[in-house]
Amino acid sequence: MYSILSDYLCLMVEKFLRNLKIAELNEMQRAAIKAASKNDIILLSPTGSGKTIAFLLPILSNLNVDISGVQAMMLVPSRELALQIEQVFKTMATGFKVNCCYGGHPVKTEKNNLVQPPAVLIGTPGRIAYHLRNENLNPDSVHSLVLDEFDKALEFGFAEDMEFIIRRMKNLRHRILTSATKMQEIPSFAGMQKQVEVDFLMDKTVIPDLKIRKVVSEAADKVDTLFSLICKIGDKATLVFCNHREAVDRISEVLWDMGLDHGIFHGGMEQEDREKALLKFRNGSYRILITTDLASRGLDIPEIENVVHYQLPHNEEAFLHRNGRTARMNAKGTSYVILTEEENPAFLTNKTELVELSPNGVVPENTQWVTLYIGAGKKDKINKIDIVGLLLQKGKLQKDELGLIEVQDFSSYAAVRRLKVENTLKLIKNEKLKNKRVKIEISR
Repeated sequence: MYSILSDYLCLMVEKFLRNLKIAELNEMQRAAIKAASKNDIILLSPTGSGKTIAFLLPILSNLNVDISGVQAMMLVPSRELALQIEQVFKTMATGFKVNCCYGGHPVKTEKNNLVQPPAVLIGTPGRIAYHLRNENLNPDSVHSLVLDEFDKALEFGFAEDMEFIIRRMKNLRHRILTSATKMQEIPSFAGMQKQVEVDFLMDKTVIPDLKIRKVVSEAADKVDTLFSLICKIGDKATLVFCNHREAVDRISEVLWDMGLDHGIFHGGMEQEDREKALLKFRNGSYRILITTDLASRGLDIPEIENVVHYQLPHNEEAFLHRNGRTARMNAKGTSYVILTEEENPAFLTNKTELVELSPNGVVPENTQWVTLYIGAGKKDKINKIDIVGLLLQKGKLQKDELGLIEVQDFSSYAAVRRLKVENTLKLIKNEKLKNKRVKIEISR
């Protein structure tokens, strides 16, 4: 299976997959790696099918430990996708340095990171273009380029920045373009040369085990209908999609008044608040996330069991992308569509099962996890081991009472069992991390 990889990867690929907790490559990944070994490729595959691994392994085969500059550039349409790819790369433990650049991230931090450039640089087009224009980044050493979620990047208006970036990279030898939709035409600035198309959009092996259900509601009662549906769903991880950020905020306010704990995510929020909402959703502090289509692609939010379409998407493509957040990688999922009697979207068949809701549903209890905020991070030389030691040894937590820990540049977050969090905070009130007093509190 690994004969298509370099000698280096033949020795290391099993370790990488083991670190990622992946038993073996899927058919799409094998096909993409084989095609990318000798060609530029266009990789077409649904959201959640594992495209990140499919382009990271070929990129790794071209990295050289003796080159000091940036060797591989990955352009992505969102900061969340950049952070997700960075996390996957770090988890693989390749030995190569990786950094992210994106809007909202401190420019000073990124400039400092680029003084000793990483082998792999991941970023949004706007921020990468900024660093090139300000000569913070030398593009001459870049030989490999990934345009991830290229269709989405074009939709977000990044064409001009991407063209500027690609024209500055004079020594590109290898290009990989990924997309979850089939485009009519690839812009010439992408510079694809005799590319091979690897198309798994219609492949039967990646069709998810997804059940679609519809819920009929009067337009004026939709929030109450949503509340009843969430009560029926119970304690399962759920994404609720709206068409506009104003709807997200309005629904959120009503659900908080109804006693339903949840997070929100949309483009009008500050970056810190968006990242915090995703973090709490990942670590189980929230089981419900109300969002716009911004969360339909490119986010690290695994194991979503339910998708709810509070408002009908504008077209079938958006419907498919929303649904792509569940039933991923051989898991099962359910998509609920709330609609009025008059609404009859073409992407729902007459056989779509109707769900009846009880007006006396029981409000799901809060999750068993709470997120702690820790006012120090990687730039303060704090790592996960430091936090584990503090919370287990000084905070008297058992291993199963401490959940996901995420360490960022200047702050960290740890999930702690709700029943233990107050006592733990009392026990560590006067403790230090790396001989420094650090603010620790429940994240709000």
